[in-house]
Amino acid sequence: MIRLLIVDDHPVVRDGLRVAFTGEPDIEVVGEAANGREAVEQVAALQADVVLMDLRMPELDGVRAIRRLKESSSQARVIVLTTFDTDSDVLPAIEAGATGYLLKDAPTEELLRAVRAAHQGQSVLSPSVANRLIGQVRKPQRGTLSPRELEVLQLVADGTTNREAAAKLFISEASIKTHLLHIYAKLDVRDRAQAVAEAYRRGLLD
Repeated sequence: MIRLLIVDDHPVVRDGLRVAFTGEPDIEVVGEAANGREAVEQVAALQADVVLMDLRMPELDGVRAIRRLKESSSQARVIVLTTFDTDSDVLPAIEAGATGYLLKDAPTEELLRAVRAAHQGQSVLSPSVANRLIGQVRKPQRGTLSPRELEVLQLVADGTTNREAAAKLFISEASIKTHLLHIYAKLDVRDRAQAVAEAYRRGLLD
């Protein structure tokens, strides 16, 4: 029997979720919580196996509650169930230790599958959330410069102009400008001087 805890600050949502799991032979709703603090307490007291966790709640939000469960070495699997799927919501929740991330418009069948899968230790993500995570993985890491970008930045630090740098590296001046734009984005700066200063600060340049 999977022991399920429902966490949401809206009683109507909790009632609806409880009804969705009523009658399932292998899932028992053992309790409810209205905020993250209650959730952490209830997980331990009720020995919940799976937690359906809202994100935006009073007293203690979902992400911080997930972190506290992780810190307490709880074995409960947490599935985030929310209306929000922005990067600022998804990434912190996954990094905090959530096993799954679903949106509240998910059909009941998907919720049931997710709870059973999470209990087995499997990750469960709604399609929009999965796409966001894939997009993050495909983005170049901020602060990680390629060997060519480091060469360009070193020349800039030495006071070389774009034209001179292009001649030294046997590439076009347009390519130098493109490399610089990538460098600015990765270092989160706006111009050559800031790029050089930030690169020295991070130890990227000798």
